Amino acid sequence: MARLKEFDEDRAVDAAVDCFWNRGYEATSVRDLAQQMGIGGTSLYNTFGDKRALFVRSLERYANRSTRERIARLETSHLPKEAIRAFLAEVIERSLKDPHRKGCLLVNSALDVAPHDAELGRVVSGYLDEIRAFFRRNVEAARTAGTTPHGIDAESVSIHLLGVLIGMRVLARTGAKRRTLEAVVQPALDLLERPR
Repeated sequence: MARLKEFDEDRAVDAAVDCFWNRGYEATSVRDLAQQMGIGGTSLYNTFGDKRALFVRSLERYANRSTRERIARLETSHLPKEAIRAFLAEVIERSLKDPHRKGCLLVNSALDVAPHDAELGRVVSGYLDEIRAFFRRNVEAARTAGTTPHGIDAESVSIHLLGVLIGMRVLARTGAKRRTLEAVVQPALDLLERPR
């Protein structure tokens, strides 16, 4: 008879997310993961595969709980231009409220892992592209609704907004204050405003 798992797999993945987020991929050992997840090394390998496979699963869990949840919520509860503003405002709030200034696991991974591992780089890039696509959809919708300049280039602005987001997340990790983070974001938001 097969032995039943003696741990909650979702909780274990959440613990792995926290471990990778706090330490980074390279600095996290399988021993660190097993300890934080509350399971043995054998259970980790049998259930999740190796460290790399668990990292990929952790990135997906993080994207689902953070980025995708925020995008879905804001797109259903806000007008397009306000959804962009609210997205960036929430990121500022989360950054400032985090006493450890961990930043964003996706951005951290783009800086730490992607340059050294093309496959993981593509995984991270895919999640960042979902954010860019959110910005683009909402810029296009705002343009169609007439709440942004008629000639706004949704593709260029969405790439710019993603760059602003990444820069803001990096600055937040260095201890930047609210005023600095808002100053980074404001010129990008000004691009969405129609001339008065």
